[in-house]
Amino acid sequence: MKNNLLQEISISGILIILLVLFLNPFGFWMPTTLLMMMVLGLVVVFALFASFVWRENHRDEREGLHKMMAGRIAYLTGTALLTLGIIVQSFNHELDPWLVFALAGMIVAKVIGLIYGQIKN
Repeated sequence: MKNNLLQEISISGILIILLVLFLNPFGFWMPTTLLMMMVLGLVVVFALFASFVWRENHRDEREGLHKMMAGRIAYLTGTALLTLGIIVQSFNHELDPWLVFALAGMIVAKVIGLIYGQIKN
């Protein structure tokens, strides 16, 4: 269990580092080759992260509750940050449609998940 947690934290950290590098924090323009390698790395690391999230199992109710709470906190943080991004960009009159699409996708996925849970249980 601890080894799995350490792997998940490591993969999450690598994913965050890759995402920050996409913001080009050092002010250099990325050559096409470097950009393609970073895109490939991002896809691979995200696939690993998604596999950890998908394979999560709990042994008892307490562990299941902790996983549900972590998922709820992550969902609320994601929607809050996207909403904040939409508000800030709207005030600047340069709203990126991907923020709206991402927020709408999260909300639709949540509703579909709730409906699926009601039908299956």
